[in-house]
This record gives sequence, C-alpha cells and structure tokens, in this order.
Amino acid sequence: MIVDCAHYRDGQRQHEHVMSIAEAAACRTGIPGDFVWVGLHEPTNQEMEEVAREFGLHELAVEDAERAHQRPKIEDYDDSYFLVLKTARYHDESETVHFGEIDVFAGPGYIVSVRHGEGTALSGARRRLEDRPDLLKTGPAAVIWAILDQVVDDYLPVAEGIDDDIEEVEQAVFDDDVQPPTQRIYFLKREVIEFHRAVWPLLAPLDRIESGGITAVDAEMTRYFRDVGDHARRIDETVNSQRELLTSVLEANLALVSVGQNEVVKQISSWAAIIAVPTFIASVYGMNFEHMPELHQRIGYPVALLAMAVSVVVLYRFFRRLGWI
Repeated sequence: MIVDCAHYRDGQRQHEHVMSIAEAAACRTGIPGDFVWVGLHEPTNQEMEEVAREFGLHELAVEDAERAHQRPKIEDYDDSYFLVLKTARYHDESETVHFGEIDVFAGPGYIVSVRHGEGTALSGARRRLEDRPDLLKTGPAAVIWAILDQVVDDYLPVAEGIDDDIEEVEQAVFDDDVQPPTQRIYFLKREVIEFHRAVWPLLAPLDRIESGGITAVDAEMTRYFRDVGDHARRIDETVNSQRELLTSVLEANLALVSVGQNEVVKQISSWAAIIAVPTFIASVYGMNFEHMPELHQRIGYPVALLAMAVSVVVLYRFFRRLGWI
C-alpha cells in the first residue's frame, strides 16, 4: 500500500494530503531540488507495475524489489539508481531479531522507497528531512541519506540486545544450577550471522558514495554519508566481535558438557569396578564342583563375605582419593 506520497520543492512539502501515483508522476519537473517521494509498504504487483510505468523504473530493479530477498547493494541504470538495504529490529519480549528490507529507486525528480517486512518505518526519516529544508533542497540524495541513516541507527539497539543475550548465555554456561544453553547459543549465533549479512554488504555501497562514485551525490551530502559509513563500520566491528565471542562461548559450553559427561562416566566406572570384585568372588564360590578348596571349611562363607567387604572398602577409598566418586 501507499504509506505516503509527497511533492517537495525548495525544501518544502507542497501538499498536505497523500497523492496518488499518477499525481506524483505528473509533478516531476526536472528542476534541481524539485522531486517527489513515494513510500510503499509491501505493495501488490499491480501497484509496483503502476509505479514502474509512471516513473520508468528498470524491469530488473523492479523484479528485485518484488522478490524482496536481496543482499544490500547499489546498482545504477543509466540515470537512475537502485539501492537495497536490510533492516533489523530487536524484540525485547521474545529476545529475537526480525529482519526486513527496503528497496529504493532514485532518479531525476523522484524517490520510490519500498519496504518489506516488519523492519524500520520511514516516517521518522521523512519527518526529520521535512524539519531540515536545507538538506531537502539537495533533492533525492538527501532522502537516500535519511533512509540510510535511520536504518544504520536502528542497528544499534539490535547490537545492544544481542550483547545482553550473549551475557546471559555466558552466565548460564558457567552456572551449574541451569541446563547448558546449547540450543540458545546456536540460534543466537544464527541471528548474529544474519545480522552480519545485513551490515557487512552495506559497507561497499557506502564506500562507493563516499569516494564520489555516485555523481548524483554532491560534496555537501557526501559528508553526511561519511558519517553514516562510520557508524556502519562500527556496527560491523561489533557484529564481528559478537560472532567470535559466541564461537568461544559455544566451545566453552561444549567443553563443560564434555567434562560433565566425563565425571558421570568416572562415577559409573568406579561403581562398576567396586561391584565387579565381590561379584567375581561370589561367582567363583558359586560354582558347584566337588573338589573346590575351602568348600568344607566352617569359616569359608564368612571369609568370602569378609573378602568382598574388604575389596569394596579398598576400592571405594581408592576411587575416592582419585576424585572419581
């Protein structure tokens, strides 16, 4: 559906109401600083076809936007650009990360943003730009910066939430009173890997913009993109640290589980050895042969029981001293 559709001129919004796609396309004048911004959320095929037809979007970019399972990238099509961003949102109640996608079409006099999933809403970026007419005058480049800045800023609460989860599993790993959190560590590691896939590919498009590879971005706006790139690189460093830490936590958890299993095996082996000796003695004296030694001795039975008791005590003290029991 259409979330918002507005026409901007000289840093000011020209209409209070949400325009239709056809009205927005008709407002394109080609004058610098004069553009329309169409915001869509999970549009239908008919809506995407209408937007593509009215703004002349490239069919390959439209196909990528409809599939909504792309990696972060920036592609240029003659005089227009197609940008893909991955959004992330941390849910405190479920302690999970939900990912979404934003596809941005930018060209002379227009910006079309397409959101998929539950991730970042762009209403905040739109309000922020409307409060900065000086930036809004620069045209579509300012919108791309605002979207990028909001997406990257929203990564920070996700990184902090994952940090808290890692601390919890670290404490659980070394707490003997709780079950080993192997499953949670595994799913947490998967979330971190998915988060890394959202952040790391974004660095290349930002580097391209910062280095002047996108001619549509002037020197003034490049400074703002450089700030976003710095934030994104710091988030990427944090994610890499989280991956390494989770690997260490998982290895420590498996090592402790293995140690616990070894302790159980030691105890079982100790008691098996203790039981084996009297069992052996009883089995020998339980054989019904006529010429067995001590078979007719009056003290044979007590001596056999005493031998069993002594062997049990000796073996118990031996394994106790080794720490197996």
